Amino acid sequence: MDHQWRTMSVPHHGPRQDAVQNLVNAEVIRDHSELFRAECSRLIMETDKACKHLQNVDNKQLDQRVRDIQFLKKELELKLEEIIVETDDLTALQSRVVKALEAGKEPLRVTVLCLEERMKRRPSERLHDEVDRELLKEREVFEAVASLLKSVVEQITEQIRLNRCAKYLLEQDLKEKSGAQSIDNSCALMALHSINNTQSKNTKTLQPSVLRPFSLSLAVTPKQWENISDVNIAKAEQQKTNSQSLRALVESLMEQTAADMQKQFQATTAVFQMNIQEIKSAKSQMEDQLAKMLPECASLQRSREDLHVAIKETECARSLTEARVALRGQRPAKEQCYDAAQSQLLAEVQQLTAHISKLREAVDQSEEELRALIRSQLELQENIENKANSLYIDEVICTQHREPIIIRNF
Repeated sequence: MDHQWRTMSVPHHGPRQDAVQNLVNAEVIRDHSELFRAECSRLIMETDKACKHLQNVDNKQLDQRVRDIQFLKKELELKLEEIIVETDDLTALQSRVVKALEAGKEPLRVTVLCLEERMKRRPSERLHDEVDRELLKEREVFEAVASLLKSVVEQITEQIRLNRCAKYLLEQDLKEKSGAQSIDNSCALMALHSINNTQSKNTKTLQPSVLRPFSLSLAVTPKQWENISDVNIAKAEQQKTNSQSLRALVESLMEQTAADMQKQFQATTAVFQMNIQEIKSAKSQMEDQLAKMLPECASLQRSREDLHVAIKETECARSLTEARVALRGQRPAKEQCYDAAQSQLLAEVQQLTAHISKLREAVDQSEEELRALIRSQLELQENIENKANSLYIDEVICTQHREPIIIRNF
């Protein structure tokens, strides 16, 4: 009964009022629909405009990307051509160095032969005269040249390897750039209808994973991408520069080493000729020198004895001064004055000690001088006895082997 009473108490609207309410509601819904359609039209136009704008931006970016790739390709191709030419030039130079290394073996063989023959002289004549020194210099020069040329061959080989590594990197970079350019060209040529046709034909092959952005961990920034080629170009340029510097250095070294060999060979030959002429008169000259050396040894011996006597006398004088200093140290406590006499005595001890040190140094030096005189005397005596043997070796054996040798420029 309560429910029925509450229902009957609701105000009753007439038909006219219901119709007005329905019209109001319909008007509101229609207005809302018109506004929604207008919003849809605006959204469609905005989306279309945005798509066109984005596609234009995409095309510009792709075109710019292709131009960037083309620019880098030209740089890579230019650098590749340069490194190829440089490697060819370096390979040709390596061949020359190998030939020069082979050509230097005969002069070195003759030099070693002369040294071996001169080693057959009497013991005192071995490796003491100017000819031996020049021969040793000649051997050092020839061996240094051979060692230098071997090192040059190794450096050239290593530089050729580095050039080829740089060439490989450029070729790989060019290959990758060509692939990227082909793909970006294809992307730039794509249109909406073409991609729609492609998708309609290959609907089954289009995977959702293709639509997801690629992994950022695998991506590089444009600067990093450009740096990759810049690094390869810089490496190639560095290797080309190193190769050019090496070629210039090797050219200079080959000229210089040939000149050094020729100069030393001529100097040794001249010394040989001079030595042959001097040996004949050397015996009498060494005898005169020996006659002067004997009294000098005696004089030096007497001088050394005089030095020993002077040391003893100076030590006695120092002992006297030290005794005075010690005795003055026994004065009464109030008389322990550092007076002029005490100062003089202490300074005298220092001066005498310095004189003794210098005298002892002179004794040591005299012993060295005496040993040097004795060694020279023995050498002179030995050389006087062996000049005939040396003359035969220098004039007959060495000269005959050296005459056919001609040092040529590499």
